[in-house]
Amino acid sequence: MKNNKIWAIMRKEFARFFGDKRLVFTSILLPGLLIYFLYSFMGSAMGDMFGNEDGYVPVCYAVNVPANAEAMLEAALGTDIQTIDAAETESYKQQITASEADLLMVFPEGAEALFNGTAVPAEDAPMIALYFNSANTESLAVYQTAAAVLDGYESSVTNLFDINMGDESYDLATEEEAAGQIFAMMMPMLLMMFMFSGCMAVAPESIAGEKERGTIATLLITPIRRSHLALGKIFSLGVIAVLSGVSSTVGTVLALPKLMNFEDSGLNMDASFYGITDYLMLGCVIVSTVLLLVALISCISAFAKSVKEAGTALTPVMLINMLIGVTAMLGSAPTNPVMYCIPLYNSAQCMSAIFSFAADPVNIAVTCGVNLAVMGVMVFLLTRMFDSEKVMFSV
Repeated sequence: MKNNKIWAIMRKEFARFFGDKRLVFTSILLPGLLIYFLYSFMGSAMGDMFGNEDGYVPVCYAVNVPANAEAMLEAALGTDIQTIDAAETESYKQQITASEADLLMVFPEGAEALFNGTAVPAEDAPMIALYFNSANTESLAVYQTAAAVLDGYESSVTNLFDINMGDESYDLATEEEAAGQIFAMMMPMLLMMFMFSGCMAVAPESIAGEKERGTIATLLITPIRRSHLALGKIFSLGVIAVLSGVSSTVGTVLALPKLMNFEDSGLNMDASFYGITDYLMLGCVIVSTVLLLVALISCISAFAKSVKEAGTALTPVMLINMLIGVTAMLGSAPTNPVMYCIPLYNSAQCMSAIFSFAADPVNIAVTCGVNLAVMGVMVFLLTRMFDSEKVMFSV
């Protein structure tokens, strides 16, 4: 009988939510689609911003450039370097400021000795000045290429030893570990945000919205225990919030390689490294966290007179949730089980450990137990609020 009453409340919430196709689309499908296209666009935009346009020919000038240095730089830059007199330096610097030219290289007099092997290393070494415009992406890219060529040549002239030369790979981290590090840094923060936004999309409307519309009175006069009412709402809203979070997570996982420009690097950034055990542990953490967030948001919404007021009251909680998600980016997850007794913080750290292949089943169990226990406390508080006319009817 108890389960039937809870299920009746859940069916009512499901009917209200899934009966509105626009609400289903905007709350579940739209977040994942928007995140995928937004992150993909950001990744492409950043790639275009910090890369040279295909076929672009830079405009470069040089003063006192030695012939062998000129040939070396032209090969690297893919353009002819135009030589100018030292007296014209200021005029061409103005062209770079106006983005009419990309690079001006001023070599010291007698620079030929620096590039024919006859120069003797000195404490007061001559300087080569490279003038560029960092606000111009082409100019910045040309400068970086020229600086790398000159630095490489300078190192080869006074070469005493080499570090990590040749085709051998010296980074012994596996592709799995490298991908796990990226996921562990990004996903906990994003998941905490997605779960909270999913709960925010449905919980205030179900509690504060019914108060605002006056339909909460109909529920409260039905022959049902207040605890059953609270559990029914929290469980149903939890299911909806999980679906919204899953949609956002899938969109993020698919778009993350494009956002971080890993497609061009060759690093495999898909989620195939994780096994069924990892997904089960992650699922347990997500479900317990969503139930806790729904219960917390429901309690706060119960005090509000309207959905708008509930949203305002929940803003500080949203900021705290975001800060908790950021903590997963600051280092490896703690190993002390006591740290996993802190609600929400424990969820972010568990996700970080799971994504970095360092999950401890004990810490996962502690996290789920603590989250569900806190949810139980919230359900008790929500039950008492449902019993209070002062809270429910704002009298």
